[in-house]
Amino acid sequence: MTLDNRKIKKIGIPRAISYYTNYPFYYGFFNALGVEVVLSDKTTAEIIKNGNKYVASETCLPIKVFVGHVVNLLEKGITDIFIPSIQSTGYKINNCSKIRGLPEIIRNVIDKPFNMIEPTFDKTEKIGFKDFWLDTANSLGITDKKLIKQAIETGWECYDNFREMTENGIGYTTALNNAINGICEKKNMQLVKPISVAIMAHGYNLFDERISLNLIKKLEKMDIKVYTSLNVSRQDSIDALNELDETQYWANELDLTGVAAHYLIKQKIDGIVALSAFGCGPDSLMIDEIEHHAKDCNVPLLHLNIDEHTGEAGFITRLEAFADMLLRKKRQKLKYIESEEQVNSQPQKQKVLLTVK
Repeated sequence: MTLDNRKIKKIGIPRAISYYTNYPFYYGFFNALGVEVVLSDKTTAEIIKNGNKYVASETCLPIKVFVGHVVNLLEKGITDIFIPSIQSTGYKINNCSKIRGLPEIIRNVIDKPFNMIEPTFDKTEKIGFKDFWLDTANSLGITDKKLIKQAIETGWECYDNFREMTENGIGYTTALNNAINGICEKKNMQLVKPISVAIMAHGYNLFDERISLNLIKKLEKMDIKVYTSLNVSRQDSIDALNELDETQYWANELDLTGVAAHYLIKQKIDGIVALSAFGCGPDSLMIDEIEHHAKDCNVPLLHLNIDEHTGEAGFITRLEAFADMLLRKKRQKLKYIESEEQVNSQPQKQKVLLTVK
């Protein structure tokens, strides 16, 4: 809660963790309440360095980055910062401990005066969506329930437009900019490429261009069609997990096992790229699960581990080698199919002769 009953006019949002999947809702909600949103700068080496100063060296990269973004907002003079505690998104479907404890981490590592807006979302403890946003608005000094209800509806409208665009193949940045500007493109942007891959990754790793080293752009420059979790509806991801007889344990699991399971079942991909932060236990478990199913489907999987020291040269080399392998595999498959079609198109007598030979 806030330290006083003043009505907050400006709120800082770190450009990290939940920002990458939830920002359209955040923007719509706060804007409808008349609260100006101030974002931290895009991730830079300096932001990562600042985050490193405050946490233990073994802390995972996404948390270091989040801390760095909080510091960045403080440097901008922002004194009210939105740091939610998203505990669970379903009954016993939990976030990792560090994401669950973000407010406590920030409180204990940053010894600077500022006001933390820290609502809790916890489906396991029956602290739901409405409670989360009522607490948020109250923390801003806003108690008008009618206004809060309207703000929630505005947030959903902005978020739903964003997801409709991404599920129709419109790129993340374009869809995000359109959504916060009240635009919803209806056209389908599904492009045909020689090979396609599904990326297993949390939004905060994949769509942060500094953390992911521009993974999507690198693959697209190699003429590869890229699918992400934003191209798949939540229900389709859940259905795919059920079909593979997998159970969702983690709040962000649909970003990894969900998207990979969906495209494996649909047989729309030539390969899978798994992107995870070094030392992330939940990610390792999820990637191991999908690797087993990918082998059964004869779909190659490349696992890229990242931290603040990951070099771009080695990163590109591994991607290029993986892309070359997928292309060779695809050509061999097409040649085999073409050969089979030619044999099947022969008259029955000729087919018999071919078999004898």
